Amino acid sequence: MIETLDSEVSDAVQWYWETRSGQGEEHRESEDSTRGRRAEVLGGQQMDSFAGLIEDIVVEAGVPRDSVKHDYHATLPGFYRHEKEWDTAVVHDGELLAVVEYKSQASSFGNNLNNRAEEAIGNNTDIIEAYEEGVFAPSPQPWIGYLMLMADNEESRNVPSVREPNFEVDDEFRGATYVGRMELLCLRMVRKRLVNESAFLLTDEEQGLDGEYWEPNEELRFDRFAQSLASHVAGHIDYEQDTLGE
Repeated sequence: MIETLDSEVSDAVQWYWETRSGQGEEHRESEDSTRGRRAEVLGGQQMDSFAGLIEDIVVEAGVPRDSVKHDYHATLPGFYRHEKEWDTAVVHDGELLAVVEYKSQASSFGNNLNNRAEEAIGNNTDIIEAYEEGVFAPSPQPWIGYLMLMADNEESRNVPSVREPNFEVDDEFRGATYVGRMELLCLRMVRKRLVNESAFLLTDEEQGLDGEYWEPNEELRFDRFAQSLASHVAGHIDYEQDTLGE
């Protein structure tokens, strides 16, 4: 599957736009629609085809399919709060191996971008702290991933004003579009190790319905994200098998 990631991601992008536009039902009923089968199993929501793709990647790396949990079944305890329902959690033999969040934004950028940032920073800080305090013992440090699919359109390419009634904002935010702000959030979460990897994908409705997408930052490519996740879970499975074989 790693060899065919581009077409798999393209299918997931197409499913996203089809579902937003109400066309997804046609593909749920299509026997040859991989994205439709994946999303149908998970409930058919807009980002469910990405969740299904991640599940397939993890399973190909050696994790049993029933160890890949989604939504309610991916609920995990936190440190600063009692629990959090993750989009995907890999829980194998009583150990937490990975968690992934899938987010999208196609409109209302001014209202929602700060909410996305607060949510991501808070969730990732909470699970890291929970791991460090032994909440998931005897689990290894879990792999944390954040995927953002963002519409590339006139609104998202606007340069919003900044408010500085007390102090000046970080220079990198000055003059940044909404796309630029989100890219910076994803990149900084990786570099500050709030996540192991983040994938940042851009698309628009017209081309997205044909599965087109683009990746503006080499450090935030989906193939890098997928390879890192697969290596992490495969390494744990190999270690477990070697230990049992001794």
